[in-house]
Amino acid sequence: MATMDVMHGPGMDRLSNGAKQAANHPWAKKLGRMGYAAKGAVYAIIGVLALKLAAGEGGRTTDSHGAVGTVAHGPFGMVLLSVLVVGLLGFVVWRFAQAFADTEGKGSDAKGIATRAMYFLSGAIYASLALFAAKLVVGASQGRSKGTQGWTATLMEQPFGRVLVALVGVGILGFAVKQFHKAWKGKFLEKLTLTGLAGRQRHWVERVSRFGIAARGMVFAVIGVFLVRSAVDANPGEAKGLGEALAVVARQPAGDVLLGVVAAGLVAYAAFMVLQARYRRL
Repeated sequence: MATMDVMHGPGMDRLSNGAKQAANHPWAKKLGRMGYAAKGAVYAIIGVLALKLAAGEGGRTTDSHGAVGTVAHGPFGMVLLSVLVVGLLGFVVWRFAQAFADTEGKGSDAKGIATRAMYFLSGAIYASLALFAAKLVVGASQGRSKGTQGWTATLMEQPFGRVLVALVGVGILGFAVKQFHKAWKGKFLEKLTLTGLAGRQRHWVERVSRFGIAARGMVFAVIGVFLVRSAVDANPGEAKGLGEALAVVARQPAGDVLLGVVAAGLVAYAAFMVLQARYRRL
């Protein structure tokens, strides 16, 4: 009861109200739209590179950091990367607004708090990506990234480390299942203002969005499975990040086809993010 009183005290109410006012500011919403577009750009690069690999036209499997590096080494790299940094920071701002101002109306019960915590975690992840990109822009030394296997090894060194890794893996599997459910139910359409689109256009928006969300769920399912497996075998080397998960797909029977489908799905997810930037109610 005391904890509930603290959470609903005058200080917390003022903080919540202040966060909501900031989230409702026009610039906050503009940053949010820029953020969805920037996230879409990252997924588009990952998907296109994997598509090219599947088609035998070069390409590679990579993660979000690799996608940022691709931008940096491309034509007008630093200019485009600077724009991407601004967009990623916009996504961070909006994720934190979703977490602290509860812009999605998730509430303060256990389920709502868990969802808002996921928004915060997503914001923290993209803040790290924005920092990585910003360092590339200014030419700062990046050092060597630990990667998924490095962080898994660090976590395993902690008390009950294998349990912690397994819990992270199960959590990611749960997220993957949620993505499949989201694609199946199609409730994400309720947050899009599509009244200006013709019926056929709406139909394609729905199909592309469902395909993209499901493909992302597939990749996260692979990541979750290998994290659980690394915990069971006490082997951090079995953990996989996004790029490594795509490589696992490519090594399966008919891997080129499977990779092509998943990669096309990630490009579709990028398109869904652009649709969010344009049509989402913020």
